[in-house]
Amino acid sequence: MPKPILPRPTDGELAILRVLWERGPSTVRQVHEVLSRDRPGAYTTALKLLQIMTEKGLVRRDAADRSHVYQARMTQAQTQRQLVRDLLDRAFGGSASKLVMQALAARSASPEELSEIRRLLDDHKPAGTAARTGREPRDPARDVNVRQEDDDERV
Repeated sequence: MPKPILPRPTDGELAILRVLWERGPSTVRQVHEVLSRDRPGAYTTALKLLQIMTEKGLVRRDAADRSHVYQARMTQAQTQRQLVRDLLDRAFGGSASKLVMQALAARSASPEELSEIRRLLDDHKPAGTAARTGREPRDPARDVNVRQEDDDERV
């Protein structure tokens, strides 16, 4: 059964999700402490956002202890993939090449990032390139499905 698509998180919700991905399950106070390092905000704002995120299904709340503990329902990679798919469809008409070209035009990539991009492109060459590269071509659709299944098992 396919996993339901969760609502797209707002900027404030993404900031909280980043804290939860980095720290793991956390209380409101712990989330607030991390967030307030960069920008001051009220504890009640963090609490309200976490309550909304729980209602939306973006986080789980463990109420077993006096202090409720929150944890992200989706991994960082799953959330990023969902956001990219949404952006790809809405802004680029489904064209991955247009998305990549605009991403590279908007911000310079480091030599390491460019090397990683080249490696990923080489790994996704079409069938028939095995003779030239000396290795079997990878099936990108299979890779995506395997990664998705791996991510689903972690949630």
